[in-house]
Amino acid sequence: MSRRRVVQKRPVPPDPVYNSRLVSMMVRRVMCHGKKSLASRIVYDAMKILQERTGAEPLEMFETAIRNATPLVEVKARRVGGATYQVPMEVRSDRGTALALRWLISAARNRSGKTMSVKLANELMDAANETGNTIRKREETHRMAEANKAFAHYRY
Repeated sequence: MSRRRVVQKRPVPPDPVYNSRLVSMMVRRVMCHGKKSLASRIVYDAMKILQERTGAEPLEMFETAIRNATPLVEVKARRVGGATYQVPMEVRSDRGTALALRWLISAARNRSGKTMSVKLANELMDAANETGNTIRKREETHRMAEANKAFAHYRY
């Protein structure tokens, strides 16, 4: 890891169907072994399922799910004098979005169901309604930060 300069963030291009950067980020996170066309088909099928089941605009529901799953605080391990403390830190917006996407996809993969697109659609619906494993993960992260509030003065 270079200590000389900060790595430039690459801009994420919007996806062709919804013209949304979030959807493009989701496709990239779903992708395995470089199979982007398969990943995009999974995400777009999940959006179609959302449209059919709820009747609402799928992009709005998707954004609501991401917003609900985004954590505000997290804990980071900090070593002070031989002891390791879990120090609560505020989450930057781009990291929060990345965490929410990662949690949504891992929760969808661990779900029982037939296809990945159905599982992803169900997880997105749950996250939009503030239920499900993704929201549980966010609440757990917030609880950990709340429990370790005493170590907040160890922030970097």
